[in-house]
Amino acid sequence: MSALDESDTSALGNAGAAKSAPPLPPPSVRRRLAALVYEAVILFGIVFFAGYLFGTLTQQRNGLVHRDLLAAWIALVVGAYFVWCWTHGGQTLPMKTWRLRLVGRHGSPVRPARAVVRYLLAWLWFLPPLALHPLIDLSLPYTLGAAAVWFVLWAASARLDGARQFPHDRLAGTRIVIAEARRQATAGTSPS
Repeated sequence: MSALDESDTSALGNAGAAKSAPPLPPPSVRRRLAALVYEAVILFGIVFFAGYLFGTLTQQRNGLVHRDLLAAWIALVVGAYFVWCWTHGGQTLPMKTWRLRLVGRHGSPVRPARAVVRYLLAWLWFLPPLALHPLIDLSLPYTLGAAAVWFVLWAASARLDGARQFPHDRLAGTRIVIAEARRQATAGTSPS
């Protein structure tokens, strides 16, 4: 059995407790997008610090020197940030502010392997339209327009999903839920 399935089977093992607990409601798309904007502000600081550290350690004098290595480094640092937050409480700082929590498909905590898969799949928010730029030599304004249209379509796809989840969550086997509901659900199943 893979590490990705362990959280699902542990949740299924508690099926009797899960039946008595109320389902974890999904937040609105607007609330998740507001948390995403806040996340961008936090990521600006993380990316700035990671880039500064990379430039200092490699003695980088020009932004084009080691740019692929820098991009890989920043993706690794950002991935470590998300995976750590998601596996240690299921929340980043913006998710705490907006009272959101990441859980497994059945409401269990997210394991590291599943968090890594979700991080990689979350790049689908940005990579498909940005890949058009070098592939078909699309000019920058058209690339940014395609990225904006893709972003809106990706966000709107949650409205079409019965559980109101984004496609990368559906594919990763995770869900974003309202954090207060999580506390109430676990409070209702704890022994007195």
